[in-house]
Amino acid sequence: MVPSPHAEGPAPAAEPFRGHLGALTLLTLLFFLNFLSRIIQAPLLPAIEQDLGISHAQAGALFFFLAAGYFLSLLGSGFVSARIGHRRTMILSAAATGLALGLTAASNTLSGLRLGQFLVGISSGLYLPSAIATITGFVPSRHWGKAIAIHEVAPNAAFVLAPVLAEALLSVLSWKGVLAALGAGSIVGGAVFLLWGRVGGFAGEAPSFGPLRALARSRNYWFMVLLFGLGIGGSMGLYTMLPLFLVSGHGFERVWANGLIALSRIPGVLAAFGSGWLTDRCGPGWTIGFVLFVNGLLTVALGIAPAAVVPYLVAIQPALAVCFFPAGFAAIALTAPPAARNIAVSLVTPFAFLLGAGALPSLIGALSEAVSFPAGFAAAGLLIGAGAVLPRGLRFR
Repeated sequence: MVPSPHAEGPAPAAEPFRGHLGALTLLTLLFFLNFLSRIIQAPLLPAIEQDLGISHAQAGALFFFLAAGYFLSLLGSGFVSARIGHRRTMILSAAATGLALGLTAASNTLSGLRLGQFLVGISSGLYLPSAIATITGFVPSRHWGKAIAIHEVAPNAAFVLAPVLAEALLSVLSWKGVLAALGAGSIVGGAVFLLWGRVGGFAGEAPSFGPLRALARSRNYWFMVLLFGLGIGGSMGLYTMLPLFLVSGHGFERVWANGLIALSRIPGVLAAFGSGWLTDRCGPGWTIGFVLFVNGLLTVALGIAPAAVVPYLVAIQPALAVCFFPAGFAAIALTAPPAARNIAVSLVTPFAFLLGAGALPSLIGALSEAVSFPAGFAAAGLLIGAGAVLPRGLRFR
């Protein structure tokens, strides 16, 4: 049974998990469109570079502008959801993201593209805190790992389909047309949730100086920022630079490179479910440490391996990377009181996204210009792997 839109707090423990699958499916669809809007630029990057005549460093920095907008949006999302509720906040995010993608598609200069990326980040950033608060509100806590794993199918599916959609649409449209088409899809997705979504109809808690000051003094908070920064960097941060790495660093054809990246993300869809099960069994702390350590090793290997081995590493690394997030979001939920979970997400993820999806691609792009692409990926892998020791410092409720 789908909860009432005005229901708040956990569902009764006796309610079977399958009763929540309808609502989770709609949220997963919305998350898919939200995430796709933030990564579609990656497979389009070689075409954008060629069209605008920009360097690798400038291309990598585009994701910093997106991350900066996402950062600001996550910080302010609690004020929006406190005023209009989580459900309306998610609908607003979908509609605004569609309009921002349309504006980006109309850009003819690097400055316009940077502005468009910034606005996409602001619009899409409203979604996630409200989604996590909604899911942990209507799903019993003993099923959080599985519920968040279902929700995490969305970014994993987006990782798979983004290169495929990009190449399919580039055969008939320019890169600008691809962005415009995705913008229209985001608006349609928001309309679908407006008509059939029946969860999240309660207000969030707006950030205030008290919680901010308490979080700033909390070791848990800074540990989670660093952990999420490395988790996002190991997944989305590397993904955004992989097409350029394969095309410019190893001379692969763009179509072949995007096809390989799409195939490499398919195992991640199932791996996310495995991570949800592992989180429920072994706890989020242990799962996070294991994922970061192995992901770091694979990323270093990706940077230093010869071209003949790179496709095999590209096929393995993403499956480990996506396993971070079910455990990561469960860890946030276990370190925050129920009424303030949206605040916890909205105050952890902005700094983490800025680090992982903004600073890390910029670092890889800068090192590719100064040294080489392999050096950029190897350095990123060392940073990610070093984060495996951080979960030891977490203290759960």
